[in-house]
Amino acid sequence: MMQSVSRSEQSVHDLQTQMQGRVIARGDEGYDSARRVWNGAVDHYPVAIVLCESVEDVQAAVRTARAHNMPVSVRSGGYDVTGRSVRSEAVVIDLSQLNHVHIEGQIATIAGGATAAKVIAAATASNLIAVTGWNGLPGMTGLTTVGGYGPLIASHGLALDNLSGAELVIADGRRLTVDHDENPDLLWALKGGGGNFGVVTSMKVRLHRGRRVLGGMILFPWGEAETVLGRYAKAIASADIKLSVVIGFISLPDGSPALFLAPAWTGEISDGEIAMEVLKRCGKPMHVQIASMSYQDLVQSFDARVENDRCYAVESRWIPKLNPETVSALIAGGTSRTSPFSTIVLQHFRGLPTQIPPDSTAFGLRREHVMVEIIACWDPATGDGSVHKRWARDLSQTLAPMSLPGGYPNLLGPQAQDQIAHAYGNNLTRLQAVKRRFDPDNVFSATPLTV
Repeated sequence: MMQSVSRSEQSVHDLQTQMQGRVIARGDEGYDSARRVWNGAVDHYPVAIVLCESVEDVQAAVRTARAHNMPVSVRSGGYDVTGRSVRSEAVVIDLSQLNHVHIEGQIATIAGGATAAKVIAAATASNLIAVTGWNGLPGMTGLTTVGGYGPLIASHGLALDNLSGAELVIADGRRLTVDHDENPDLLWALKGGGGNFGVVTSMKVRLHRGRRVLGGMILFPWGEAETVLGRYAKAIASADIKLSVVIGFISLPDGSPALFLAPAWTGEISDGEIAMEVLKRCGKPMHVQIASMSYQDLVQSFDARVENDRCYAVESRWIPKLNPETVSALIAGGTSRTSPFSTIVLQHFRGLPTQIPPDSTAFGLRREHVMVEIIACWDPATGDGSVHKRWARDLSQTLAPMSLPGGYPNLLGPQAQDQIAHAYGNNLTRLQAVKRRFDPDNVFSATPLTV
């Protein structure tokens, strides 16, 4: 025990003498706020959080942690549900100060700590759009290197499909350029393998010509959920790739359940209005709010629904389609929710990303599917959440026989070993080889990756 404390204290001292940025250790002012993430259920105590102000700071932090044999975790946006970005007893490399975004032509150079919202804002100022998730709060590097399901998925692919290069600090502290000419295997691995190979201090992503999108929300009464999902499944099968839809099982202010379809249309507004009418006719909407808006406004409308003072536990499945069996299981799960804050979110993987060869990126599943997020959410004052976690696990297990192997690595916790083993599909062997080459000691473990 004394040796561990001594090692920790020495590592903090060395970090403080070698870094330009602030080092926050246990007992320091601001430590508790610096170690917090959005998920109130995560209560981790790192040895130190280092607020890097430059790539040289990142290099110093990696080398110092390695010299003292200290675990490392990397925090960008801090939106990993299991809190892997703030590991206990680790040196946390916090990139939040490195958040600049530079745009030249249709390429954005994005620093490792920039949020998706900051990238969207910069792109919007240049009349461009960036492929992101449905909200702007996560770090752009985290969501891009793992996947990035979002409003533009059908027409522009996953966020990772728009990644063209990166700069990485690897486990020995070296700074590597990663693109199609230099370290191309590492670029391939970053497109789905997550931050398991080093600290992504910056990356380059392709942007797209900006235009207003048609989007919003269509809310249906719970009694129509089965009908709405069945009709949606038929309608989306022939829908244009300019349409992406996220589906959610939520509670109304009075606590009663409801179903929403949140569409995003990226084509001509007049064509989009027809697509919206098709979605409305999936049932008898109790509320419709559809409008032409900027992509930035669309994403911000989802940001407003994120609660940072609650506790979360997430389970996830890839289901091949919304058929009567899966719809029935999902509705039963929605009905049996143990908290009014809990939700089930469905994101449809279709269109352009299904046309990309499965071995061209490390992302594990290129066939059409629906990614199911089972989100248990509760007020921390009500207890440890055991009953809510069990609800999420039970629904996940119910869906397991109907699901495809694997799952979205960003949402798989350490308990999901059966899914982790298949999360990268046939790309696993190559991904493991890249991991052994660049990080043989497994210093970086941003998302699950069996080695």
